[in-house]
Amino acid sequence: MAKCIERGMTIALPVDYAGVSMAMTREMIRRGANDLHLVCVPTGGLQVDQLIGAGLVGTVETSAVSLGEAGGAPRFNAAVKDGSIRLKDATCPAIHAGLMAAQKGIPFLPMRGLIGTDLLRHREDWRVLDNPLADTADPIVLIPAIKPDVAVFHAPMADRFGNVWIGRRRELAAMAYASTTTLVTVERIVEENLLADELTAAGVLPALYIGAVGQASRGAWPYGLWGEYPSDVTELNRYAKAARTAEGFSRYMADVGSETVS
Repeated sequence: MAKCIERGMTIALPVDYAGVSMAMTREMIRRGANDLHLVCVPTGGLQVDQLIGAGLVGTVETSAVSLGEAGGAPRFNAAVKDGSIRLKDATCPAIHAGLMAAQKGIPFLPMRGLIGTDLLRHREDWRVLDNPLADTADPIVLIPAIKPDVAVFHAPMADRFGNVWIGRRRELAAMAYASTTTLVTVERIVEENLLADELTAAGVLPALYIGAVGQASRGAWPYGLWGEYPSDVTELNRYAKAARTAEGFSRYMADVGSETVS
């Protein structure tokens, strides 16, 4: 599926607990399409750090990037410090507002919570104007629609019709609705129609929004996947330590085995 990722594309990626496709991360690194614009929904972690370390990222739009309990994201931090990537600093609500605007087919969505923050000095694409429906001065911020070319995530299962079960992870739906296409890796593919079952239908992302599905057992590792397996804390800590230097990052990535997404 990584062949669908081309140079310069905008890629929407989920927060670490929502279903990160580390299997696709490894495939993307092998493919080598660079100058990617990553949109973290709404924060990034190991996946973003590895894509940056591999030299594939031109821009990161996010409200934070870290490895959680394992500490800072070393390749992200180094890239910000040396200026090798462009950082579009945001907030969690602003990321979601941009995706919602794209989903609704409108050019922007207004927000109030950014008034008075330093972020407005660094985001020339965010506009402040007076509420045209108010009788007195009432500034609001307009957040432009975020329209990713591709959304990428991992989920527990899909059916043979292309429907994907995302449970309560509605941020995955927001990513898919806003993006031109969505690439999903899953733990398993089932025969029954997930939309036809009352017990699963409410948590299903219909095939209408899915461009391709690939099966990848433990495809979120070393992250966990809800209801399936926990995060590998030892491995995350091992990466955090190794990736403090570019050389250590390269050695780690060479050591980590991977399976091809089918």
